Amino acid sequence: MKNLVEPIKSKEQLRKVEEYLAKKSSRNRLIFIFGINSGLRVSDILGLNVEDVRNKTFVEIKEKKTGKYKRFPLNKKLQKHIKEYLPYREKLYAIGEENPLFLGKKHKRLDRSQVYRFLNKACKDVGIKNINIGTHTMRKSFGFHFYKQYNDVALLQKILNHSSPAITLRYIGIAQDEIDKSYKNFEL
Repeated sequence: MKNLVEPIKSKEQLRKVEEYLAKKSSRNRLIFIFGINSGLRVSDILGLNVEDVRNKTFVEIKEKKTGKYKRFPLNKKLQKHIKEYLPYREKLYAIGEENPLFLGKKHKRLDRSQVYRFLNKACKDVGIKNINIGTHTMRKSFGFHFYKQYNDVALLQKILNHSSPAITLRYIGIAQDEIDKSYKNFEL
């Protein structure tokens, strides 16, 4: 079996990655915050334009992988960090509403390999070494923590656009032993 990327299951580790990125790059921090608070794939995060988020409480996109329409609210944390990031972004690059939200040094839209590199370095530098990290780690972390908070696999399945609850549980790293443990601790 190939090495699949995993979610970061510790909220403390998520906080450490965010703090690390805050010291290095507000752009990278916002990408990370987007990933763990929206469940979007990195391709959809990097596909965002300024007009998609400026003064918005909702984001509406067509998912790159599925072609499906997706609309979701921006939570207060995302709204705050977008509002802080846009003036910084405007200082670095001329900014138009139709311009990419996240640009690299060559004034081109950031690509997933750049996100992979900064995310892996951040995780390694804060001591996360026991799991496989990739760009999908952000989406899986969102899924894992959403499930832990709401315990609603059907809703999460819909949010992530999965075809079955079993796929969603496997995707977010809810292993069979966790399912078995929940059965053992459940009585009516």
